[in-house]
Amino acid sequence: MKNLKIDIVSDVSCPWCIIGYQGLQLALNNLSQELLAEIEWHPFELNPQMPAEGQEITEHITQKYGISVEQSEQNRAAIKQRGLDVGYEFGNRGGGRIYNTFDAHRLLHWAKSQDKQTELKMALFDLYFKQSGNPSDHAQLLETVSGIGLSAEKAAEVLDSKMFAQEVRAEQQQNQQMGISSVPAFIINNKYLISGGQPPDMFENALKDIAQKSESEQQTA
Repeated sequence: MKNLKIDIVSDVSCPWCIIGYQGLQLALNNLSQELLAEIEWHPFELNPQMPAEGQEITEHITQKYGISVEQSEQNRAAIKQRGLDVGYEFGNRGGGRIYNTFDAHRLLHWAKSQDKQTELKMALFDLYFKQSGNPSDHAQLLETVSGIGLSAEKAAEVLDSKMFAQEVRAEQQQNQQMGISSVPAFIINNKYLISGGQPPDMFENALKDIAQKSESEQQTA
């Protein structure tokens, strides 16, 4: 059995991040007899300057990317289909808003110490994409935390303070220095980068290739 360390840089409001993760998981399932992966999540804010009230999603997308409403709707339909292809059903994203996700990233940093980071990440994806929730709203964040068996009281202590703010910003800065400017970014064994919401077969081929290279490097070291 070969071991891989997979660091995933992503945001909880990024549809391609959950699509990419689902593709990665399908690939790992297919390779379960060959590979064992240790996964850790790292913060990336798509909209760090977003105000508390957020912004209507179509307005935001058309302004940010300079595309038409029609193009935005076509992109959304394509994303919905790509999600279905990897077993993730997006909710009704015809409306909704874009929000700031910094506090969600602080909770994810805390959840790592509780061995629940991936569970919380998945629950936050569902909050935003399936329930049209607000990942900057503390009440909704606490409910999400409770839903996966973490302490809402401890999470409230994090949210009501500046706990882990410095650590999250430091990680974001480190990611930028590594040249990561878009997400998702999958860093394998601290060396190999896979970018974007790739399909399962691409992940499968890349992971097998990386595992082989890593084994060869260890043998010649």
